[in-house]
Amino acid sequence: MGNPAGVRRDFQALGQRRLRAARLLAKGVHQSEVARQVGVHRQSVSRWAQQLEAEGLPGLKKAGRAGRRPRLSAEDWKKIERGLKRGPEALGYEIGLWTAWRVAHLIEEECGVRYHASQAWRILRQLGWSCQRPVGRALERDEVKIRRWKQERWPELKKRPKTKAGRSSSSTKAG
Repeated sequence: MGNPAGVRRDFQALGQRRLRAARLLAKGVHQSEVARQVGVHRQSVSRWAQQLEAEGLPGLKKAGRAGRRPRLSAEDWKKIERGLKRGPEALGYEIGLWTAWRVAHLIEEECGVRYHASQAWRILRQLGWSCQRPVGRALERDEVKIRRWKQERWPELKKRPKTKAGRSSSSTKAG
């Protein structure tokens, strides 16, 4: 069954639940009753009882991490952050914009770990950065002329309703 998507496991609460089950088992409570009281499946209690018998209480303390081990270390994250701050020009790109593909290239250069651009996007988001897309604007663009055109000429060209129509006699409109 697991957790709903996007919900992280609370490993501390899980550890406390295992220790509570261990105390109940030590008192001689039946495994099915322990499962009911703790709110887990009977098979989990059975596994915990085996671990308790084999390793003692320290065997139940920590469940370990969920999922695959991360491919990037804490030092790798710092390298990526420093590389992002240096800018894409440091990697030989002419335009100073970070894209997901460029970030994937940075990660491979700095850390030796290859990621697809979609994963690089996730890494960027975790670092608090965002991908950038160049704005398609001409270099010859004259902002003053554009502003004047929008203020003076555009209102003249803009269509306006001629007169306000009277009330509709259509049966579909509320009157």
